[in-house]
Amino acid sequence: MASGTVAESEIEEEEEEEIKLGSYDGKVRVLREDEEAAAGEIMLLWGIQQPTFSKPNSFVAQSSLQLKLDACGHSLSILQSPSSLSTPGVTGSVMWDSGVVLGKFLEHAVDSGLLLLHGKKVVELGSGCGLVGCIAAILGAQVTLTDLPDRLRLLKKNIETNLRHGNMRGSAVVKELIWGDDPDQDLIDPFPDYVLGSDVVYSEGAVVDLLDTLVQLCGAQTTIFLSGELRNDAVLEYFLDAAMKDFVVGRVEQTQWHPDYCSRRVAMYVMVKK
Repeated sequence: MASGTVAESEIEEEEEEEIKLGSYDGKVRVLREDEEAAAGEIMLLWGIQQPTFSKPNSFVAQSSLQLKLDACGHSLSILQSPSSLSTPGVTGSVMWDSGVVLGKFLEHAVDSGLLLLHGKKVVELGSGCGLVGCIAAILGAQVTLTDLPDRLRLLKKNIETNLRHGNMRGSAVVKELIWGDDPDQDLIDPFPDYVLGSDVVYSEGAVVDLLDTLVQLCGAQTTIFLSGELRNDAVLEYFLDAAMKDFVVGRVEQTQWHPDYCSRRVAMYVMVKK
């Protein structure tokens, strides 16, 4: 029965449209706009990628005080706070594979000519340790990295540590942003060219506020890139179902990711406002 389900999903996947979405010149697989689209996407992801059978944390070491990563010709050292993992409600204290995957995807997409970040306004949501924002700044973007007030100390330290030697063509600033609250005017005037987020879909409770913030942050020309760990199918289905009310959603196939940084436990989406 399971094999039949996967086969049916593969057929459905072939029928979905592949188009360019927003400012990303690669083709993405757009989710159909019907009541079963989110559920079908979840069935497809878990059936084809089988994330539960893949090794977690392939690119990170969450027990370490720092993560070292080469990106854009630079050696980055991202500080982590492993002790905070056990604190209820605290997120963003360590890196997850989805952040490494998104950061290296940006590098690969720019190198491949599928994405232009130089001079572009970028807002990152839930920046956590700041790796993705650092890479975007090195690639030439004007980046605002945002997170909750109690997350900003570690974030600022990583920005200062990794972007202090003139190794970036863009810029990076850190700003408090609580999802669901009205964003500061400088975040939306003008609207950002790109909004980035890794592992920001982690609970149903956060989805409503996240989407409210995305709606407020994004203009007609804004392109969103979100990557996430495939750990909870119900939460991701809830997010996709809600997101498709305001956004066109497309999945970036792993063939377009950085070839050395692919994971069956991670999914990546591009979104633009309807």
